Amino acid sequence: MVEAEAAAAESARVESLVSLPSALLATIMTKLDLSSICSLASTCRTLRACASQILSFLPNFHLLDVAPTLRLLVPLLPSNPYLKSLKLDCLRLDDSAINHLIHPSLHELYLQNCGDFSGRLLSEIGNACRDLRSLYLGSLAEKRGRAIHISDLEELLRGCSELETLSLMFDVSIFLRVNFARAWTLASANLLSLEIGYISAVMISELLSPTAVPNQPQYHVQQSIWPNIQKLCLSVDYITDAMIGAISKTLTSLTYLDLRDAPFIEPRVLFDLTNSGLQQINQHGKLKHLSLVRSQEFLVTYFRRVNDLGILLMADRCSSMESICLGGFCRVTDTGFRAILHSCSKLCKLKVSHGMKLTDLLFLDISATSLSLTHVSLRWCNLLTNLAIQHLASNLDLTFLDLRDCRSLGNEALIAIGNLPKLKILLLDGCDISDMGISYLRNSVASTLVTLSVRGCKRLTDNCITVLFGTSTKVVLQELDLSDLPNLSDNGVLFLAKSRIPICELRMRHCAQIGDTSIMALASMQVDDDRWHGNSLRLLDLYNCGRITALAFRWLKKPYFPRLRWLGVNGSVNRDMVDALARSRPYLHVQCRGDELGNNQWGHSDSFYMHDYEEMDELEKWILDGEVDSDDDDEIEEAENDDYPVD
Repeated sequence: MVEAEAAAAESARVESLVSLPSALLATIMTKLDLSSICSLASTCRTLRACASQILSFLPNFHLLDVAPTLRLLVPLLPSNPYLKSLKLDCLRLDDSAINHLIHPSLHELYLQNCGDFSGRLLSEIGNACRDLRSLYLGSLAEKRGRAIHISDLEELLRGCSELETLSLMFDVSIFLRVNFARAWTLASANLLSLEIGYISAVMISELLSPTAVPNQPQYHVQQSIWPNIQKLCLSVDYITDAMIGAISKTLTSLTYLDLRDAPFIEPRVLFDLTNSGLQQINQHGKLKHLSLVRSQEFLVTYFRRVNDLGILLMADRCSSMESICLGGFCRVTDTGFRAILHSCSKLCKLKVSHGMKLTDLLFLDISATSLSLTHVSLRWCNLLTNLAIQHLASNLDLTFLDLRDCRSLGNEALIAIGNLPKLKILLLDGCDISDMGISYLRNSVASTLVTLSVRGCKRLTDNCITVLFGTSTKVVLQELDLSDLPNLSDNGVLFLAKSRIPICELRMRHCAQIGDTSIMALASMQVDDDRWHGNSLRLLDLYNCGRITALAFRWLKKPYFPRLRWLGVNGSVNRDMVDALARSRPYLHVQCRGDELGNNQWGHSDSFYMHDYEEMDELEKWILDGEVDSDDDDEIEEAENDDYPVD
C-alpha cells in the first residue's frame, strides 16, 4: 500500500512537471549537463522531445565516458549556433565525422582518441573555428594510413588566431624542422599554454633560439614565436642543457614548465642535462611549477650528470616555486633536496621519483620550516623508513600522498598517516604493511579518503577489508586498488559487497584466489546513498584473477553493472565470450591484454586526482533506445554451452 502511494505521488510529480510550458522546460534543462539531460529524456516522451529540441542550442556538449559512432552522434549533435564547448571521445570516429564536429561558434574543443582522423581535422578546424580559445587533440592520425601534412598545421595556426590553450598530443617530429619552425610563425600571439605529445630536443631548441632577421640592422633579433606563453608541457627524446637554455632565455613570461624525456640509448654529454643546464632555469624569476622527469619506458637510465651542486644552483633561483617534480636524479642526496625545502618557502607540492640517495634525513627538521605541503609523492625512494613519514606527517594539510614502491615502509608509517585530517588520496603499492597497519587508516577511510591503493602489499589478507569497512560510519571511498594480493579471496570481496560502499573503481588484477563468487557478489551489490541507487562500479579490473571461469561472464551482461565503463579480464578464459560481451555492451571498454584501465591512472600525481561522478548515467539508455539487439547475449549463452556441454 505504501509503495503504491509513493508510486502515485511520483507519477503526479512527473505529470505536473511535463504540464509546464515547453519553453520553460527547455530553459530548465539547458541548466543541466548532458548526462542529466539524458536522464530526464529517458523518463517520458515529453521530456525526450524537449531534450531533442534543446540539443540545437545547448552551450556545452561533453561526452568523454562514451565513444559514440557517427550514426549515434548525428542526432545528439545537430547544427547549433550557440555551442561553445565540445568534448568528445573520438575512438569510433574518422574524417567522415569532421563536418559534425566543427562548429564556428566553438570556444573550446577537446577531442581525445583521434587515431582514425587524418591531418585534415587540423585544417578544417582552422578554416571554421575562428573564435576558438582552447584546443586539445589526442592521438591524431596514429593509425596506419593516416597522415598529417605541414600545411594542415599551418591552416590551423593561421585560422585560429584567438587560441590561448593548445594541446597537440601526437608526434610532431614527423615534420621537417625548417617547415615546423615556419608554421609556428603563424601562431596566435594570445597563446598562453602549449602542450605537445612528442617533439625532439633539437626541434625545440632551434624553434626557440633567437635568429638574425635578413635585411635588418646588424643587432636586430627576431622576436620569440611564443611571446606570451606561460605554460609549456613537452615530451621529448632528451632533456638537454641547450633546450633548457633556449626555454629559459626566450620564454620570459613562463610560470609552468613540464619536461619529460624517455631516451632510447644512454645520452651523450651534448644530449643530456647537467648542472650547467639546471643553473639556467627560471632566469626571469616567474616560474611557479617545475617538472623534470626522465622516464624509464625504454631504458633504465637517469640524470647521471646532475648532482647536489646542480640542485643547489637551481634552488637559489626557485624561492617562489609552488610545485616541484624531479624524477630520475639518482646522484642527488639529501643535501640537494633539503636545499629545495629550505629555499622554496611557498612550496606546496613535491614529487620525487627514483631518488636513490634520498633518506630520512630530508624530513627530520621539516617541522622547523614554514612549509605547508599538500601533495607529496616519493615513489621508488627505497631508503626511506617509517621515521621519514612520521616527520612528514607533521604537515597536517596533506591531501595527496604517494609512497608507491617504498619497500621499507611498514605499519608504523600508517599510524602517522592515519592522523592526517585532510588526506584524500593514498597510494601504498609495494609497502611492507599488514592488516594491523591498515586498521590505523580506518578513521581516514571513513571521513576523508577518496582513493586508496595497496597493490602488491603481499602481507594483506581478507581481514584488511574487514578492518577498513567493518564500521557503521558512512565511507566516502570511491577508488580502491587491491591488485596483486595473493591472500585476497572471495570472502573479502563478499564482505566488501555487503558493506554497500559506493565504490566507483575497483582493481583486483593478479589476485590468484579471486573467482566467480566475487563477480556474482559485486553484480548483486546495491548502493543506496545521496547520489544513486544500485551498483555504482564504473571500472572493474579482474585481469589474470586465477579462479574466474566462463561462468562469470553471465554476470557481466546487462542488467548487471549498469554504470560499468571499463572492464579488465583475461581473454584466454574464453575469447568468443569476451568478444560477444564487447559487442553486447558497445560502450564498455573491455581490455583483455593486461593494459591498465582508465584514463592515465595516477599518471600525473603532482596534481590532485579525483573523478566527479554524475548522479545517474542514462546516456547509453537514451541513445540506444530501441537499438540493442539480443543476438550477442545469445552468443554469450552459446559460448557458455560450449564450455559446459550437456551430456
